[in-house]
Amino acid sequence: MMPMWLDIALAILVILGSLFALVGSFGLAKLGEFYKRIHGPTKASTLGVGCTLIASILFFSTASRNLSIHELLITLFIFITAPISAHMLMRAAINRGNGIRPPSPPASTTDAPRG
Repeated sequence: MMPMWLDIALAILVILGSLFALVGSFGLAKLGEFYKRIHGPTKASTLGVGCTLIASILFFSTASRNLSIHELLITLFIFITAPISAHMLMRAAINRGNGIRPPSPPASTTDAPRG
């Protein structure tokens, strides 16, 4: 039987993980251009999976009374590969010209010398 504080911590981590994953998927579905859409899953969903895997580490380490490192390896793999794959996708979009570049900032009229 697990202590009550561990049950509460696990529930909070799983709820946080699912909320982060929900925010990431909502960003993927609703944001307009490619560069905005890639940001949601790489940041929020990575945090969501991380919270869920930390909860899994705590649960299985407590249940088996041994340190469970399988989830730690999965977490490490996701935290390393998600930003790299997002960066590669953005670079490919820039090179192909498929991504929409943000507009250039307007020229400020107050900085121009008066003549």
